[in-house]
Amino acid sequence: MNLLLAEDYLLQDYPEHITNTIRSGHSTCVRFNRTGDFLASGRVDGTVVIWDLETMGVARKLRGHSKNITSLSWSRCGRYLLSACQGWKAILWDLQDGTKYREVRFRAPVYGAELHPMHHHQFAAALFEEQPMLVDVTDPFEVRHILPSVEKRSDEGLDTPTKEQHAKEDARHMTTAIVYTATGEHLLAGTTKGRLNIIDATTRQIIYSCKIAGGVITTLRLTESGKELLVNAQDRTIRTFKVPDLTSADLDPDTIQIPLEHKFQDLVNRLSWNHAAFSSTGEYVAASTFNNHELYIWERGHGSLVRMLEGPKEEQGVIEWHPHKPMLAACGLESGRINIWSVTSPQRWSALAPDFVEVEENVEYMEKEDEFDIHPHEEIQKRRLDAEDEDVDVLGNAGGAGGDVAPFRMPVLFNLGESDSEEEYVNVGLGTLRRKSPDDQDDGGSVTEKPPAKKTVTQRTRTRKR
Repeated sequence: MNLLLAEDYLLQDYPEHITNTIRSGHSTCVRFNRTGDFLASGRVDGTVVIWDLETMGVARKLRGHSKNITSLSWSRCGRYLLSACQGWKAILWDLQDGTKYREVRFRAPVYGAELHPMHHHQFAAALFEEQPMLVDVTDPFEVRHILPSVEKRSDEGLDTPTKEQHAKEDARHMTTAIVYTATGEHLLAGTTKGRLNIIDATTRQIIYSCKIAGGVITTLRLTESGKELLVNAQDRTIRTFKVPDLTSADLDPDTIQIPLEHKFQDLVNRLSWNHAAFSSTGEYVAASTFNNHELYIWERGHGSLVRMLEGPKEEQGVIEWHPHKPMLAACGLESGRINIWSVTSPQRWSALAPDFVEVEENVEYMEKEDEFDIHPHEEIQKRRLDAEDEDVDVLGNAGGAGGDVAPFRMPVLFNLGESDSEEEYVNVGLGTLRRKSPDDQDDGGSVTEKPPAKKTVTQRTRTRKR
């Protein structure tokens, strides 16, 4: 598209105003799929909800967890979704029919789990007070490999107390965030000591490790190209790094360098950041703040703050950027609602008629000679039949998932109980709310209430003595 001919609002690369608010239970995390057609949200009760962004309605509900959902990860094709929870397990869902494809149980709660970018049968999981794991569910019985959180020490020639001290230090070193590189050949892991580890997915050994933050690393995000890394830590600083080409045939682990690009922080208010995300093009960085309701957006090229998004007066948690549009989705920590910020596009009346022109004041309209002529019915019918013969692709792949992956379309559900959003509370009277029971219909319509029983009041008559 020629940018000189584009509308002004199309040149906007970051959202400005809150445009939608959706809710299904109390959401704690969200994740867009690769094409940006659907948004997955995890709830505190363990339910995973798939939202259709075209209609802002619920496309599917996946029930299998019993604890708070901590992370979500889509497969490249969009058919499979990996969800992890605090209930010590991860579930790989098949969205073709909404069933559990595989279920993996761990010995600790899961910080987060990330699917392999090319193979949906493999994923990596960061566990609470346990070493991370690489899981392969290709076979009926899953294969697990423990990944290291610290480099191996050469304790040769050291005395026993020193070796024991090193062992205790290594035992306290845990992985809190983990992501795959763009090709899936390496893993990037953040630890409780603020170190970044690069792990070879084949040998499952650390090939590079360095300290990049002064606190626990909570979030790791890569751009679509995999050349930029976003790190959020508990030291009130968000950092971006340049990731080298790890797929090079002559890669030497001793020469790997990850240079720091920018630091994003609030030097005035000294705010901490709950979550951070890259924009679709990687040109912007967005973050949600701790004990604050505003969202910050920085421009990555110069490291300058370009926007502070206003929204509901509540703290926002997990934040995600749409993969193709200037759209942000964030979870409210108090209400559990999903707030969506995007660009408000003006009304374009010229889209209805190519020759439509907006004028400042009324002008006299000159009617054309044949503008309102009545055409014969046979000619109109012939035009209609000719238009019906043309093949129109109404299900084309607008997102562009790439030629190497077969496109997946979410099946259309005809059960209203599965497709409509719901509120968790039902109004049963004036100022009286009750939690919705599983037997209540979840069709988004009005709730049919039984009329209250009429109270019969018996009036007692008193006999007065005269």
